Amino acid sequence: MAYTAVTETPAVGAAGGVRHAAAARGPLAWAVRHSGWLGPIAVALFAGLLRFWNLATPNAFVFDETYYPKDAWSLLHLGYEGVWPDDANQQILAPSQKIPLTRAPEFVAHPPLGKWVISLGEWAFGLHPFGWRVMVALVGTLSVLMLARIGRRLLSSTLLGCTAALLMAVDGLHFVMSRVGLLDGVSMVFVLGAFGCLLVDRDRTRAVLAAARAEGGLAGDEVRLGLRPWRIGAGLLLGCACAVKWNGLQILLVFTVLTLLWDRAGRRWAGARRPTRSLLRRDALPGLLSTVGVAALVYLASWSGWFATDGGYDRHWADTRAGLSMARTPVVDIPLPQVPMGWVPAALRSLWHYHAQMYDFNTGLSSPHTYQSNPWSWLVQGRPVSMYWQQVPEGQQGCTASGGCASQILALGTPLLWWTACFALAYALWRWFFRRDWRAGAVLAGVAGIYLPWFQYQHRTIFSFYMVLLVPFLCLAVALMLGALVGPAGATLSRRRWGTATAGLIVFAVVGCFAFFHPLYTAEVIPMSDWQDRMWFTSWI
Repeated sequence: MAYTAVTETPAVGAAGGVRHAAAARGPLAWAVRHSGWLGPIAVALFAGLLRFWNLATPNAFVFDETYYPKDAWSLLHLGYEGVWPDDANQQILAPSQKIPLTRAPEFVAHPPLGKWVISLGEWAFGLHPFGWRVMVALVGTLSVLMLARIGRRLLSSTLLGCTAALLMAVDGLHFVMSRVGLLDGVSMVFVLGAFGCLLVDRDRTRAVLAAARAEGGLAGDEVRLGLRPWRIGAGLLLGCACAVKWNGLQILLVFTVLTLLWDRAGRRWAGARRPTRSLLRRDALPGLLSTVGVAALVYLASWSGWFATDGGYDRHWADTRAGLSMARTPVVDIPLPQVPMGWVPAALRSLWHYHAQMYDFNTGLSSPHTYQSNPWSWLVQGRPVSMYWQQVPEGQQGCTASGGCASQILALGTPLLWWTACFALAYALWRWFFRRDWRAGAVLAGVAGIYLPWFQYQHRTIFSFYMVLLVPFLCLAVALMLGALVGPAGATLSRRRWGTATAGLIVFAVVGCFAFFHPLYTAEVIPMSDWQDRMWFTSWI
C-alpha cells in the first residue's frame, strides 16, 4: 500500500497544486488558498531574521574566512586570486583599513564560483565582516524557502514542506554556515535547487507520458519526451555546485543516475514493454547531456575570470609546452602520457595542469587539525568545529561572571534534530526497500551522493561542517517520518491526535534545543558556567 502523505485542508496534490472550495471567501479563505506560498515565505522570513540579526559579529575572520573573503575581493578586482601579506587580516580589520592586495597569483584549492558569490556582498558593502557574510546569509535564507516548496512537492503537503523548512531554519549547522563567509553554504543551495528541478522534471515527464497514453494510445516506450528545461536547469545548478567545491561532482553523478532511473520507472508505469531498452534508446544520451554536459559547460564558464586575465596562477603554464601536466591522473594514478597536444588551446592545457595540482592538494591534505573528524561521527555530531573562540575576563565586553565568560561559534548541528534524523534515515531506508516509496528513495539518493563519498577520504584532514549540504535531506527525512507518525487520512481520529501531538512535541523539542545552543552559534558572551553546561560531550570541546 502506498504511503499517503498528511495534507491539510484544503488538500495538496502530488504536483503541489492546492485545491480549494470555490465558495471559500474572506481573508482566512484567501490565506488558505495561497498557503502554498504564504507558509514557505513565513518560514523563510523567520529564518532570515535569525541569520541576518547581528550578522557582522564577531568583527573577525572566522575560521576559513581568512581565505575566501580575501580571494573574493581579489576576484572582484583582479579576475583571479592574488597574494596577500601575512598581516593582511590585521590591516583589513584595523580602524583605518588598508587592503594590501598584490597582483602576484595565488594557488587556491577550490574553484572560483563560491568566491564570486561572496564578492557580490563585498562589492555592495566593502571588505568587512558584513560584506563577506551577507550573500551567504541570503542564500541560506533562500534555501529555507526552497526546501519548503521542494518538501511540499515531494511529500504532497504544504504542512510537511514547511515543517522540513522550519527544522532547517533552526538547525545549528545550517545556521552557522549561513552566517560565515565559507563556501559550503553556497554549494548547498545549488545542490538543493538541482534536486528541486529534478522533482519538477519528474512530475512534468509523468504528465507527458500520461497525456500521450490517454490521447494517442502510445505505450510508454513510444513516447518522445521532448525538451526538458527543468532537467537542464538541474544540470546548470549542479555545474554551479561543482564550480564551488569539487564534492559537487559525486552529487552530479548520483542525481544523473537518479533522473535516468525515474525515466525508466516512468516509462514502465506508462506501459513500456521494454523500459530499459527504451531508456537507453531515448533517454540516456539526452539525460547525460542535460546534466553532465551542461554542468561541464557551466564549470568551465566559472573560470572566465582566469581565462580573461593574464595574471592567474599557471595561466601561461602551457605556452612553452606541447604536452599535458606531469601530474598523475585522478582515476588510475599513473603519469599522463606526454604526447604532443598543441592542437588543444594552451589556456585549456594550463587549466588542466592547474587542476592536477588542485587534485593532488585536496586528496593529499593530511596535516593534523584539532577539529578534524571521521565521517562515521558526523551524523551524531561527534566532533563539531569551533570556528571562533574567545575567553572574556570579568569586566570586559559585558561579562559580569566572577569566573569569566566565553564567546564561541561552534558549527554544531542542533543535536536533537540530527539524532532524530538518524532514526528518520532508517525509516526512509525501510520505506524505500520494503514499500518501494520513491520519495524515500529520492531523499536517500541525496544522502548517498553527499555523505558516502567522504568515507574514501578518511585519511584526509576533513571536517563535519561539510555536512551542511546534507541538512536539507535530513530535514526531508524527518518530515517524512513525522507524516507517518501523524498517520494516513483514513486513520482514526484518536490515532491522528496522538500522532500529531507526538510529531508536534518532536518539532517543539528541536526548536527548544536550538534556542538552548543559540549563544554558541552567535559568539554571544556568556558566563563560563553556562558554556560548560552546553558542552554535553568532551568531544565538543
